[in-house]
Amino acid sequence: MKNFEAAISWLYDCLPMFHRIGPAAYKNSLENTLMLDELYGNPHRDFRTIHVAGTNGKGSVSHMLASVLQSAGFRTGLYTSPHLKDFRERIRINGKMIPKTEVTRWIRDFRKKNKQLQISPSFFELTVAMAFDYFAREKVDVAVIEVGLGGRLDSTNIINPEVSVITNISYDHQSLLGKTLPEIAGEKAGIIKAGIPVVISQWQEEVAAVFQTKALDAQAPLYFAGMEYTAEYGMLDTEGKQVFNFRKNNALVWPDLKVDLAGNYQRLNIPAVLKTVDLLQEKGWHIPVSAVYNGLARAASQTGLMGRWQVIGHNPLMICDTGHNEDGIRQVVQQLNNMAFKKLHIVFGMVSDKDPAPVLALLPRNAVYYFTKANIPRALNENQLQEIASQFKLKGECYPTVPEAFTAAMNAADTQDLIFVGGSNFVVAEILLYP
Repeated sequence: MKNFEAAISWLYDCLPMFHRIGPAAYKNSLENTLMLDELYGNPHRDFRTIHVAGTNGKGSVSHMLASVLQSAGFRTGLYTSPHLKDFRERIRINGKMIPKTEVTRWIRDFRKKNKQLQISPSFFELTVAMAFDYFAREKVDVAVIEVGLGGRLDSTNIINPEVSVITNISYDHQSLLGKTLPEIAGEKAGIIKAGIPVVISQWQEEVAAVFQTKALDAQAPLYFAGMEYTAEYGMLDTEGKQVFNFRKNNALVWPDLKVDLAGNYQRLNIPAVLKTVDLLQEKGWHIPVSAVYNGLARAASQTGLMGRWQVIGHNPLMICDTGHNEDGIRQVVQQLNNMAFKKLHIVFGMVSDKDPAPVLALLPRNAVYYFTKANIPRALNENQLQEIASQFKLKGECYPTVPEAFTAAMNAADTQDLIFVGGSNFVVAEILLYP
């Protein structure tokens, strides 16, 4: 393996990768993960962890927690997926991506080690092993570990965390996780460990009993953060940061709490962060008030988070967001409805292994659509997307590539218009790479 580009090509081309090919890459066993972990000397045991699962919000919560811990002085690892622009976004220490030379060296070393063992890992299994080994060798104090898919059978689910966190549960990946919300929640609840406190970001009537039963069986203390912490939305400050007042059991405890992650939906994610901090402090972790304020105010800048209601241009205003399932799109549409613009242009693409109808039914009919597909095998053909969208009275033209769709939207938009880009992580990823 001569260089980083060759190493990444091997990862993409030789290993099954769920986010590119879909369910065919999904493993229903932790066998490979356990073999890889043993191969590298069980590195996940060398540092403390926080485990984060959920349908929507788990990426934001992971980044916010990592930023708070970094601000408190902890050497903090962060493992997330998928990446948008650079594979190395998945593995960070104190916000800095794993070096290219380290990725290249690690893959070369794995291939040499694996000649006799002949493990056949997926892309995700191998990247988890890489992250755990890197964090152990770099001697992190703590690592925030985001679940890739589900929870029970996810490759990250070999850790024994300080706290388990589960964010919003919504319909996504039903072919793998279950057809109903309780079934999906059951897979997410698979990260709950014996005696380990678990924080649920919101109370959802349909799934609360799933978590209560699992936590009771595991004798794991259970907390519904959204029932303790409630947000009062204040304003945007002069730097564009959202400002919230957070009450705990009706008492104002976090006044003027700023967060540099845009999207009003962050009010649903922050309670999970605040409750997790409470529990860590109860365990004796030194996390001062200033670290919470500084960590949330600099979450995106300190950890490199992208794609969450991200402004990518002005005149016209251009925004992208990685919300791609029913609940994520619902939050996006709510925010769009609260914005002022002359005309709304939506560049939109989806993947082929998900039913697009529930998402399309939520989208505004008064927008001009630019139907497109990302450059991956899973992408839904733009003509098929347009045909299905027409059933919901959504009108627009088709474009075979994301750059063509985005260029068409920019050419058509007035300076007082709004261009929104979304529907798929991969559409957003291509826009962020757009010159």
